[in-house]
Amino acid sequence: MSLQSRPGAEISALTVRVARAGTPRGTTAMWIRDGLDGLFSEEDFTAWYPRDGRPGLSSAQPATVCVPQYALNLSDRQAAEAVRCRIDIKYALGLELEGPGFHHSMLSDFRDRLTEGDRADRLLGLALTRIRRAGLLKCD
Repeated sequence: MSLQSRPGAEISALTVRVARAGTPRGTTAMWIRDGLDGLFSEEDFTAWYPRDGRPGLSSAQPATVCVPQYALNLSDRQAAEAVRCRIDIKYALGLELEGPGFHHSMLSDFRDRLTEGDRADRLLGLALTRIRRAGLLKCD
């Protein structure tokens, strides 16, 4: 599987309208998208995947899905279902409302790649740096 550019760099106007109509104050997933312009980008994962081969799905998407998955204590199947059904998560990922999401096994594959070397530590450090820069976390 090769790395592909991130679909959802921009959120469709329809997804924004529907998400804002349903939750005008937003949700945690929407705040992550709004405050950080998405937590992760494809450039964060360039060393994880080969440049050739069968096109793969966005790496930033499972990384981003892992945040609400952990916060909401969801199984992989439940998290994949949330991507298909929850408008705020589609918003956070920049997906079209009718987007099919992905198979739940993609999350375990992502976590397998995350365990290699110091990837988890680097990704966590990157996330914390971005969250601090956005003013969402203050450290003394």
